[in-house]
Amino acid sequence: MQTAYISHPLCLKHDMGIHHPECPARIHAIEDQLIASGLFGYLQHHLAPEATREQLLRVHNADYLDEIAAIAPTEGMVSLDGDTLMNPFTYPAALRAAGAVVMAVDLVMEGRVENAFCNIRPPGHHAERGKAMGFCIFNNIAVGAAHALEKHGVGRVAIVDFDVHHGNGTEDIFTTDRRVMLCSTFQHPFYPYSGAESASEYIINVPLKAGSGGAEFRTAVSTHWLPALERFKPELVMISAGFDAHREDDMSSLGLLEADYAWVTEQVKQIAVRYAKGRIVSALEGGYELHALGRSAAAHIKQLSGL
Repeated sequence: MQTAYISHPLCLKHDMGIHHPECPARIHAIEDQLIASGLFGYLQHHLAPEATREQLLRVHNADYLDEIAAIAPTEGMVSLDGDTLMNPFTYPAALRAAGAVVMAVDLVMEGRVENAFCNIRPPGHHAERGKAMGFCIFNNIAVGAAHALEKHGVGRVAIVDFDVHHGNGTEDIFTTDRRVMLCSTFQHPFYPYSGAESASEYIINVPLKAGSGGAEFRTAVSTHWLPALERFKPELVMISAGFDAHREDDMSSLGLLEADYAWVTEQVKQIAVRYAKGRIVSALEGGYELHALGRSAAAHIKQLSGL
């Protein structure tokens, strides 16, 4: 069983300006490292389709979708918030980013691959039902999770999020849905200044203080995530894979390394093997120091693929 690799050239054309950290080079940084490591050729490659309005409506408000479509520029840029901008390619790229995760869910649920990694941008986990923020327009991982629930009849979806920022959008969307468990680690206090407490037994938030490193992260996962996931017994595991908690990434003040991302991927993979027939869908979120991003994503994908 191969690992699927899903992306689209439009993800390279979404561009928020020369000095913006969420830049097209992030896609290349991951691909270059996969090629250099010899992994790239062993992955099953797919071009992401556009997410449909029906798929987006499962997690976003209709008026929000209409607003984003209406504001999308034909030239120049428009600002959705202080951090999130759209150029003429952003709207179609955002549709492909969400569509990539939908495709990944279909591939793993149909048994065509064991797991999948979506190398996509714009990222998604800050996008709420009716609000773009933090570089995110559509909540890609949430769109995929809702698709698994509604189209494939999955009864329990676990989302794990190790981005350095709290996935406020994912929590906003699923906070009352007992079919979805969200397990998250993030630096706190830090943008978006949410998630300090766990909203329910299905929202497992573990804030980490600035300066925390691999030891604190692994303790958080072992003490909080893994017991909760064992109780939940997910039928599909999804990963909001942000690599901005890396020691070299100046977006944050945490100190993770490639070995920590490989370790957490292996822990999550064991849960998936026990309860979800090995089915994992991973989607890129943050990670802005390009060398660290490439190495960390490659370590993650290497564990997913078993190569």
